[in-house]
Amino acid sequence: MTKVIRVTELEQIKRCAPVLRELRTALTEEDIVGRAVEQMKQGYCLACVESENAVCSVAGYRVTENLAYGKFLYVDDLVTLADQKRNGFAGMLMNWLVEQAREQECAALVLDSGVQRFEAHRFYLGHRMDITSHHFYRKL
Repeated sequence: MTKVIRVTELEQIKRCAPVLRELRTALTEEDIVGRAVEQMKQGYCLACVESENAVCSVAGYRVTENLAYGKFLYVDDLVTLADQKRNGFAGMLMNWLVEQAREQECAALVLDSGVQRFEAHRFYLGHRMDITSHHFYRKL
């Protein structure tokens, strides 16, 4: 059975870490677990798609507010295992995230995506998202 699960327990976070590492390659699985646990204290949430008792896709997100969007759901991380792409898991997770945003009365769902991630951009555009800005970064 394939289902979306809200991740709340340490063991669940550990099961999601290898999937998140495919997106956050500079981090170890231990780094990911530690950061996720700390960020959850500040409102970060994790959800995953599980199929045949394996985690196939993971989203990290938070509900927040700003002047530009009002209340919105921000997706920090959205990744599917490379060998599980094209199985519909990311779409299932994206639809779940949209539903979460609606349930929490958010005005929008927002995410940033690296400029090199063309496949991801096609996916987001196919899910009725628009490219509305450029994201700038300065390492300190």
